Amino acid sequence: MTMIQNVYCVGRNYKLHAAELGNDVPDEPMIFMKPSHAATALNGQVLSMPQDKGEVHYEGELVLRVKRAYEPGVSVDELIGGMALGIDFTLRDVQTVIKKKGHPWTAAKGFKNSAPISGFQDFPGAEAAAAEDFAVHKNGSEVQRGSIKDMIFSLQEIVDYIGTNYGLGENDIIFTGTPAGVGPCAAGDKFELYWGDRLLGSCVIG
Repeated sequence: MTMIQNVYCVGRNYKLHAAELGNDVPDEPMIFMKPSHAATALNGQVLSMPQDKGEVHYEGELVLRVKRAYEPGVSVDELIGGMALGIDFTLRDVQTVIKKKGHPWTAAKGFKNSAPISGFQDFPGAEAAAAEDFAVHKNGSEVQRGSIKDMIFSLQEIVDYIGTNYGLGENDIIFTGTPAGVGPCAAGDKFELYWGDRLLGSCVIG
């Protein structure tokens, strides 16, 4: 895997996902970060998850890789060099507690192996990417299906917001948000991530 720099994540970027967790739909992109050490390859391996901190939830997402420094006015098609699928693993019980306390989300979102990513594919452009769905299968059954057409904030809005407020550079990656269907996982569960009918990556929970 190419050396990853910053790992940006967009929260609540699908209305149905916000609703399933009882969250309000945000007025602007809701950005959080994971340590680069949270990222790992999604290549069929066993991923160790914290098993002593409550429920671990899966959140399948489209992931973008930046190929050049952000400048105002640059299009997402010019900025993004690759796309992949990934899982934003979340310690949901931990997140519930720290949200109530107003604490940062790092403890719930930033643990090791919490950001597995498939191999990157050439980015076909936002319009072409919108023509294809992505899906997450758990133990052989589809549990999530999403399309960038259903995002609250478009890919262009996401890169403009992050680039303007935080900066974007080569090999930064962006988890663009998860559709509805998130849920818990347990040791032995197998996850497979599909772009259309193409399997891009898989893992087993350890």
